[in-house]
Amino acid sequence: MNSFTTFPLRNGLLADFNGDAHPTRCYGWRAETLTLPADGSHFGFVHEGEARLETPDGAWVLQAGMYFAHPGSARIAGGAGLTVTRLGYRGFFQIGGPIEARGRLRYIDGCTDSLLIPPVLKGDPCLNLLHFPPGVNQTAHTHPSVRIGVVAAGGGVCRLEREDRALEPGLGFAIPAHVRHGFATGERDMIVIAYHPDSDYGPAHRDHPMINRTIVDGVSARNLAAIQTRPGDAAPRSAR
Repeated sequence: MNSFTTFPLRNGLLADFNGDAHPTRCYGWRAETLTLPADGSHFGFVHEGEARLETPDGAWVLQAGMYFAHPGSARIAGGAGLTVTRLGYRGFFQIGGPIEARGRLRYIDGCTDSLLIPPVLKGDPCLNLLHFPPGVNQTAHTHPSVRIGVVAAGGGVCRLEREDRALEPGLGFAIPAHVRHGFATGERDMIVIAYHPDSDYGPAHRDHPMINRTIVDGVSARNLAAIQTRPGDAAPRSAR
C-alpha cells in the first residue's frame, strides 16, 4: 500500500503494513466477533453501538466513543469499530473515553490534538484525537511513518496532490509514510482518531516524573550518575 486509502468499517483485515519499519495491521469489526492475535498490542476505537472486549484477564463493555489498548490475544464483538495492531510490541492495557469534542493540545492551522493513549516509553506507539474546526484548509504535509485513523464525527476531505477524498463518520483510512496530504473542512468540524506506530516523545529511564521530582540534596535524581538499570529493563516493549 503506497497511497492514501479509505475503507468502511467491516469485519477482518483492512490494511496491512506488516513489511513496514514499524510492522502494523489494521482490522475492523461490525457486529461479528473479531479475534485479535497474540503477537502484538492492539489500539482500538468503538465507533458505534456497544462492544464487548474479552481478554484472558476479563471482559469489559465499551460504549461508542470509548477506546482501548490491549497487549496479546483478545476478542471484540458488537457495535462497530477499528483496531490497529502493532506487531512485536507489548504495551499497557488501558480503557478510556468517551472522547471529548476538542483536543487539548495545539496542532497546525488551528487544529487541536489529545494524546489518548501515550507512549509507554519514548519511541512507542500512541493513539490520538484530532479535531479540525469548520473552515480549515490544512497545510500540506507528510509524516515519517504510517498513520491509520477513523473519522469519529463530522466530516471533510483529505486533499492529495491529484484529488480530494471525502471523509465521513465511520470511514477508516491509512496514510503511508511520506505521502503528502492535508485535511480540510467546510461548514462542519471533524474529529479523527489517529494511530501512530512510533513517537519521538515519551518517558525515558532518565526523564520521567518520578525520577525528575526525586530530589537528593537539592539535585534531581535524573542528574545523578547512580541511576541503575538492569539488562532487559525495556524488554516488555517488544514481544521479541
